Amino acid sequence: SAIDMAEDRRLFGAALKKLGILAPESGIAQNAASALKIAKRLGYPVMVRPSYVLGGRAMEVIYDDASLVDYIQRTVKPGSHPSLLIDRFLADAAELDVDAVCDGTDVWISGVMEHIEEAGIHSGDSACTLPPHSLAPAVLAAVREHTRKLALHLNVRGLINIQYAVKDGVVYVLEANPRASRTVPFVSKAAGLPVARIATWVMMGKKLKKLVPAAALKGAVPPYTATKEAVLPFIKFPDVDPRLGPEMKSTGEVMGLDADFPRSFAKSQEAAGLSLPVSGSVFLSVRDDDKPEILHVARALRRMGFTLVATRSTADFLIRHGMPSERVAKIGEGKPDVVDLLKQRTLSLIVNTPSSKRARADGYMIRRTALELDIPCITNIRSVNAAVHAISVLQGATMGVKPLQDYYQSLPYKAVMGLKT
Repeated sequence: SAIDMAEDRRLFGAALKKLGILAPESGIAQNAASALKIAKRLGYPVMVRPSYVLGGRAMEVIYDDASLVDYIQRTVKPGSHPSLLIDRFLADAAELDVDAVCDGTDVWISGVMEHIEEAGIHSGDSACTLPPHSLAPAVLAAVREHTRKLALHLNVRGLINIQYAVKDGVVYVLEANPRASRTVPFVSKAAGLPVARIATWVMMGKKLKKLVPAAALKGAVPPYTATKEAVLPFIKFPDVDPRLGPEMKSTGEVMGLDADFPRSFAKSQEAAGLSLPVSGSVFLSVRDDDKPEILHVARALRRMGFTLVATRSTADFLIRHGMPSERVAKIGEGKPDVVDLLKQRTLSLIVNTPSSKRARADGYMIRRTALELDIPCITNIRSVNAAVHAISVLQGATMGVKPLQDYYQSLPYKAVMGLKT
């Protein structure tokens, strides 16, 4: 019944309303006509998915009526009558993953993880940090209270994973999963506590107060930062666009651990096989909504000694704001174009944030060529900001290495990776 309440959008919506917790506006469609009507009411873009999905299967962000009709034709089999969930897509929102354990009386929030990428990228493909690195204390307090309320209301005994979006300081629940999530091993290693083992004892009737250190149960977090990065297999599949979306593609994860977020992020990128450059030329081609933010990035890169190369629209914007950059032709606009520069290995980092369906298609050759030549390519603005901070650290110092147990010594509670009861 808890799984059904979490997965059935009508039941889940009623539960959220009763608890006074916000969720993105949504609707449930049974056919193309009702889907188009709901999308018109919500306004594009919208997130569309079937009920009861795992791994983000068949989830897509839809930008117009034609794309929505095409999605239904591709996804819904003739004669079937599945429920399609249509949510207002919170563009440029921050996303959070929360893993918690509930014993019916107490709720232990074992980890609050802030995604690096904005909402709309599947949580399994997103990099994330524990503890969060950019959210206000009031936001985190609201997330913790929502988690406690939902776990108790769903009558969970054991693990629950809840995903949130934060836009303009407002917290929205995206979904709740009364089960273990793929982030549990990461949280366990970062927090120094065996989350799955504790949850198993809770399922067998034990109480959290007997299993979890008091400081952790009250919400203490590690005094260091752990960053999880997804390992993506794009290079093994010819013609696949190395672009992230709501459907999960990763095949594994790595973790970087250090005193602060920039250092831990740099380590996670190295572990995932993405070596961030400390010098060279950076190619910039971003959607209009990202242009104000890319200005800060461009200034930081220039201060660090990088040369900027951009397509006409992005270059014109940078030059208007006093930021020198070299213009390069888009594919099909002349030679040399950006793919030529990639093949000549004159670029050390690619920043490409496509928007429209056509722009995403136009950028495929850039992203695929960068992948095949092992040149770092970043496709969302939040990851670009994280990379810039990490590059700044890499330019100034060599990353240190120390045993995991040394980090545990600084915890406000005793790490207990082998629990007996």
